[in-house]
Amino acid sequence: MASWDWSTVSALATAGGTLVLAGASFASIRSADRAALSAERAVLASLRPLLVASTLEAPSQKLIWMDGHACRLTGSAGYLRVTDENLYLAASLRNIGPGLGVIHGWRIADAESYGQTRHADPADFRRQARDLYVAPGDTGFWHAALRDPLDPDFQALLDPVKNRVRVNIDLLYGDAEGGQRTISRFSLIPVGVEDAWICQVVRHWNVDRPDPR
Repeated sequence: MASWDWSTVSALATAGGTLVLAGASFASIRSADRAALSAERAVLASLRPLLVASTLEAPSQKLIWMDGHACRLTGSAGYLRVTDENLYLAASLRNIGPGLGVIHGWRIADAESYGQTRHADPADFRRQARDLYVAPGDTGFWHAALRDPLDPDFQALLDPVKNRVRVNIDLLYGDAEGGQRTISRFSLIPVGVEDAWICQVVRHWNVDRPDPR
């Protein structure tokens, strides 16, 4: 009987030790996972871009479209111009994030958009014909063109540009690794000088991670 008791105690002690060891291993794994997650977040944060309108003091930039159309874009400026067959759009931008910004596409946003809480579907964006990058802490630009007068977007922009009414543009962009996609809404607002527009950022949405608000 005593021998059986000692065997039982020994087995229970072994089981208890195994349970304690398993608990310690689980805690260690969880701690390692948290450390890895924190390190991953730190790396992603260091790669993350955030585009806003450039400052008034930003250097002017010369933009040239593939068909030879050109303009000089000053700090904080937007650009909207209709010719006989084409419609040109541009905006002077600044990247206030720590990572390289890569612009993926654009879309026309609704005029009354300040109360909108959900971002548009990335599939609805027009793809950039040219790769556009904005370096961290630096000034850059976005530009695009519509070359088909029958294009619905061409028709949607024609009257606002001719009548000098505010135009809202959503830009879809991400980091240099192709992730952390963000949608930023920019308003191109007419100012007093003829054909002059100013660029102003309105809202930001995170596509691949929770929104901060």
